[in-house]
Amino acid sequence: MNLRLRKIEPSDLPFLYQWENDATMWADSDTHNPLSRHDLHQYIENTTGDIYRDGQLRLIIEACQLSTVNCQLPTVLGCIDLFDFDARNRKAAIGMYIAPEARGKGVGKQAVQLLLEYAFNFLHLRMVYAIISVHNTACSHIYEQMGFTPSSPLANWTLEGDAILWQKSHD
Repeated sequence: MNLRLRKIEPSDLPFLYQWENDATMWADSDTHNPLSRHDLHQYIENTTGDIYRDGQLRLIIEACQLSTVNCQLPTVLGCIDLFDFDARNRKAAIGMYIAPEARGKGVGKQAVQLLLEYAFNFLHLRMVYAIISVHNTACSHIYEQMGFTPSSPLANWTLEGDAILWQKSHD
């Protein structure tokens, strides 16, 4: 599958609204309450897409049928974030949401690969890390496949229980 990552656009509002309000995912994302369309519209309007300015970067994961130049008939499959950006120490956390219909198809793995290439080769980060619930084995499997190392168990990290800090340093 050909994927690309791109900046959020106003037309992404319906997808973000659906995903951000998927209460089954809140334990893994530290979300505590639903977001309104207005909240998300304000976020889209105010984000610059510049991690140095915003302290975070959210990108849309899009599947493309490629022509020679452009992505034709894109399909939005999820979003992937760099957040808790620390410019001085050149590190950031990573998180992602894959739409239910796209799970188990390699989308997460490819999206992480694309984001790591950007983070390490363009932003020159030294480390990217993720905090994953011990119950989220699918996500842990993706990070393990992408060369992340489980480095710290986090006991009672959330109300749902323990988590693991996974990290990947730039070689």
